[in-house]
Formats: sequence, C-alpha cells, structure tokens
Amino acid sequence: MKKVEDLSVKIFADGADKAGMLEMYAKPFIKGLTTNPTLMRKAGITDYKAFSLDILKAIPDRPISLEVFSDEFEDMERQALEIASWGKNVYVKIPVMNTKRETSYKLIEKLAAKKVKLNVTALMTLTQVRDVVAALDPNVPSYVSVFAGRVADTGQDPLPMMAAAVELLKVAPASELIWASPRELLNIFHADSIGCQVITVTNDILKKLSLVGKNLDDYSLETVKMFADDATGAGFKL
Repeated sequence: MKKVEDLSVKIFADGADKAGMLEMYAKPFIKGLTTNPTLMRKAGITDYKAFSLDILKAIPDRPISLEVFSDEFEDMERQALEIASWGKNVYVKIPVMNTKRETSYKLIEKLAAKKVKLNVTALMTLTQVRDVVAALDPNVPSYVSVFAGRVADTGQDPLPMMAAAVELLKVAPASELIWASPRELLNIFHADSIGCQVITVTNDILKKLSLVGKNLDDYSLETVKMFADDATGAGFKL
C-alpha cells in the first residue's frame, strides 16, 4: 500500500471551522481547502465576507474554494466576481444548476471568459461533466467537483464514472477533477488509482490517516480490548 506522501492525488481539506482549517493548513500534505454555505452554517458563521477574508489572510498560499449563494444567475455572476477579487488563490464555487433545475453552463462560460478561476460543484453525472468542460476555458485553472460520495449513497459504484470523468477532462489541461464528498478514507486511494487530481476530505476522515498501513492483527487486538473495556466499564453481568 502507498504511503500518504507517495500519493499523486492532492488532498484538500473540506470545512468551515477556522481552527480546524488552520490545523489542516499546517499539514504539508494538505494542498488546498474548500468550504460551502452548509458547512459555514453548521460552524455558526454569520458574516460570509468577514469569515472568508479572515481565512484568506491566514491562508494566502494554497487554493481556497468559496461558493456563491444566490439562486439567480445574474446575481451569481456579481457574487462570483466579488469573491474572485478577494485573492489570487480563490476559486469561486458555482453549482452546476440552481434550485429551479436551470443549468449554469452559460454563466460558467461567461465567468471563464473573464479568467475567473472556478470550482464547478455538485455534479453527479458524466453528461454534466462533459457540458461543464465544454463551458470552461481550457487554459484557465479550474476544478470540476463530482460528488462521488453522494453517487455511492444511491447504491451506484462511482469509481467507473470517476475514471471516465478523468478522461473527459483531458481536453481542458488547466482543469482538475475533484472527488468530492468521500465517505471513507479508502476513497483517497480510489481517487489516486484512477488519476483523479484532487479529493476533498473532511477533518473526521483526515483524522484516520494515522491508520494507513496499520498492522491488522494489532488493530484486531485493539478492537477486542475496546469491547472488553467498555463491557467492564458498563458493569455488565450475566
């Protein structure tokens, strides 16, 4: 098994807690960071701009993806241009569609023509990947974020689709595929095996990296000891 430092896939930390983001930033294997309105809300963020500028000041040298939150494309464009102006390391997250199921391809094309670095998010099909890639400027850095974890939640194996998506992105050399919403640490190795360039990982999964390469007999014994300690601690009797 490869060591984490030998993987080709870049690991991005996904979160909205400043302390947690800075903790991940301090790790050399974390190559970028992403967040979204849902994570921000869970973290209790109320001032979007103030929080974003604070994070960008603390983390000026790695890509950070910040998402628009309007549902109207005209306002999305305004927000995207403002967010992009906050830093050279900013990638603006644009959802693949709005809540009315209207696709954002025209907006993506418009922003890409203005050299805005984008992270097109919430994709779940190869058709969406193909259409997003067609809208991007092949020479402007961007990310195409496919929610492989949510695809897996539907009972479908995302690995073949993600491998096909890697091929689709080859016509846009400045763009990189993100394996988004992973459900387990093994997904990092899945992404690496197919040549996916980036995977976004939450802190709870990242904390399991210390287990990579662990002796399974030792792990089995630790598990048995845990059960025994818990049974003793609970005072179970028969």
